[in-house]
Amino acid sequence: MIVVPLFTVKLLDPLAGVRTVSVAASDAQAIASVMGIEPRRLMSVTPMTALAVSARPTRWEVRWPWRWRRPRFPLRLLSQELAVLLDAGIPLLEALLTLREKEADAKVSAPMSAVIEQLEQGQSFSQALRHCDPVFNELFIAVVASSERSGQLALVLREHAAYLSWVEALRSKLIGASIYPALLLLASTAVVAFLLLFVMPRFAGVIDSLGQGLPWGSRVLVGIGQWAGAQPALALSLLLAVVLGPVLLMQLSATRALLVRGLWRLPSIGPRLHTLALAQFYRAMGMLLAAGVPAVQALQVCRELISARLRVALDAVVTDVSRGQRLSVAMQAHGLATPVAQRMVRVGERSGELGRMLSQAASFHDEELSRLSEFISRAVNPVLMLVMGVVIGGIVVMMYLPIFQLAEQVQ
Repeated sequence: MIVVPLFTVKLLDPLAGVRTVSVAASDAQAIASVMGIEPRRLMSVTPMTALAVSARPTRWEVRWPWRWRRPRFPLRLLSQELAVLLDAGIPLLEALLTLREKEADAKVSAPMSAVIEQLEQGQSFSQALRHCDPVFNELFIAVVASSERSGQLALVLREHAAYLSWVEALRSKLIGASIYPALLLLASTAVVAFLLLFVMPRFAGVIDSLGQGLPWGSRVLVGIGQWAGAQPALALSLLLAVVLGPVLLMQLSATRALLVRGLWRLPSIGPRLHTLALAQFYRAMGMLLAAGVPAVQALQVCRELISARLRVALDAVVTDVSRGQRLSVAMQAHGLATPVAQRMVRVGERSGELGRMLSQAASFHDEELSRLSEFISRAVNPVLMLVMGVVIGGIVVMMYLPIFQLAEQVQ
């Protein structure tokens, strides 16, 4: 679990006078840079209870399918509906009460009730959301906190909903591109298991009479067939283990990490996954900057959203930007800028529209998702079909060779 310290900060606002806000920062000295203000405007800093930003399973923790797939809080739908109600002129508290009344699911209404209770006690919206941090993630809390300073909550919520829609579309396309290969592997495994465990036991008694005249591969198949015929329960158990084993192994965090590392190292898939990870980073960063979140704080929030392979580079960018280096220079120095993104970030720094430029860079790289799906369809699927065809065809040939040999002996 990564824990970020929370501080209650009293500061002097030129427009609103003295204000008290909650800020998440690595230490008290970093608060001014996180908020993007001059240190002399800070009147007092008081430590609060630390905020748990994320909790990930340990290296070998198993996430069983029947326990792991819990219903998610509909954060995108909440952002969309709340933005519509706020645009209609309904106050925030009344809008939340309206959304809670229409929810029949207690897992959705309970977090909203907790937020409403905090608002009724005088807390700000962002502070109320922090009491339900596992439900409302740091990204959502950060954009809401920034909107409290700018007064553009409805606009920020629409941008957040658009970002979540993009993430869901990205996940759906990647899963859709993987469905056919997974079904192909499953069907091929079922055919091979049927041939070895059901067909071969019936052939074994007929062709075993040929003895040592059988080819080596045929003798192996006959042995498997005889064993499966003698131990059907054990053979069926092994079949289920072969089918369910990979599914259970994928619930191990170490197995998933190993698979991800392998995919990133593939010559054709790895670069595309890298570009997609950068596109997600650009889109989240652009949304946060457009919402008014300071650059350093936006980078820290993005750390929990991007691929683990990019976090070391992102930490280096945070350090450089905190020391006063331009974002475009830091991103280029640590490999977080594609050629297109690098030029767009420079334009954004000059024009003051850095958030919009990062969002456009992400949109430019969205095409990489289509290329990845097309690559899987045109390259991976035929290779899988060829491999499984060779395996199934080899088994069939090994089965028929003894029959042909027996026919020759009969003649």
